[in-house]
Amino acid sequence: MTKNYKKTLTACYLGFITQAIAANFAPLLFLKFHMDYSIPLGRIALISTVFFLTQLIVDVLCSYFADRIGYRRCVVASELCSAVGLIGLAFLPDLFPDPLTGILLSVIVYAIGSGLIEVLGSPIVEACPFDHKEAAMSLLHSFYCWGSVGVILLSTLFFAVFGIHSWKWLACIWAVLPLYNIYNFATCPIEHPVDEGKGMKVGDLLKVPFFWISIVLMVCAGASELSMAQWASAYAESALGLSKAMGDLAGPCLFAITMGISRVIFGKFGDRLDLMKFMIGSGALCLICYIAASLSGNPVVGLIGCVLCGFSVGIMWPGTISICSGRLPGGGTAMFALLAMAGDLGGAFGPGLVGNITQHADNDLRKGMLVGCLFPLVLILSLFLLKSLRREKSSEDTTA
Repeated sequence: MTKNYKKTLTACYLGFITQAIAANFAPLLFLKFHMDYSIPLGRIALISTVFFLTQLIVDVLCSYFADRIGYRRCVVASELCSAVGLIGLAFLPDLFPDPLTGILLSVIVYAIGSGLIEVLGSPIVEACPFDHKEAAMSLLHSFYCWGSVGVILLSTLFFAVFGIHSWKWLACIWAVLPLYNIYNFATCPIEHPVDEGKGMKVGDLLKVPFFWISIVLMVCAGASELSMAQWASAYAESALGLSKAMGDLAGPCLFAITMGISRVIFGKFGDRLDLMKFMIGSGALCLICYIAASLSGNPVVGLIGCVLCGFSVGIMWPGTISICSGRLPGGGTAMFALLAMAGDLGGAFGPGLVGNITQHADNDLRKGMLVGCLFPLVLILSLFLLKSLRREKSSEDTTA
């Protein structure tokens, strides 16, 4: 690998950290928004909804315009939007009669940036000329995990030292990272995974059964990951009686750490591991974790299940992308965009289902988690289907 392509990797790593900032910073301020701007908690929930909905829209649009505009312009725009949105979060709420309007406008802007890097980071790394791309893909996605951990820990430390009333300064400080990364993306070499204009179209991809199974797998991967991640803090608080700050550290923070560890392990040793077997084993562990969180009478065992679930889902998203890239090398931008859209769709649907079931079960979060077992179960079945299709393809190639 040449030095220049190392710069490409660095830019993509920082891009995924920026995405983690966009996804995790505002939720740390929900109660602050509620108290300072008198926004009802029900309306504050719109922040997460708008963020994921914007990402979904960007995922779909990316499959059509990214190749025409060019990867470099799109990823530079992703960092610019992320920075502008974070800075806007500090100022726009005070410029509108309804502060939530300013917050949501800022969220939309940085969600556009987050969606762009989510779609384009993977194909940019896939196109870099080096071996063991499955390992490189896993390592790339681990930086989202480390970014999430960094946002939670560093923001908590900043608030402890300077007070949460200084959150606007911190929003501007976080914006420095994407501003710096604009230079990296503007100057690093960027290749396309397929020649310009030769990538598969959306309609062509949707005719491939293998791709449909991959879409289902991505939906289940996103649902398995975010259903546990978004409810881990509430689980830690309700099951163990922890404070909000300690719940964040014991729940989503440890979840992100174990997820990052899983991706780093495959990133370092992926050339010695069978990706499909690793994913099937991870799916089985994920199912066990959901069962532990939902059925165990011991709250500590349940919390361990929540935390280890991060390790089990770590490989699912990047692993599915790698499998699809290997089977459909001409998939192009449309393939990466639709896979990202499927993952985001699962991330939007899964936590909502767990929350609704919990509400209808007299706020018993364990019952909500029990329904969440469906996600890893379907995920495992999808992996076996993919494995059988790969085996059939190999047999056909051998016969030919």
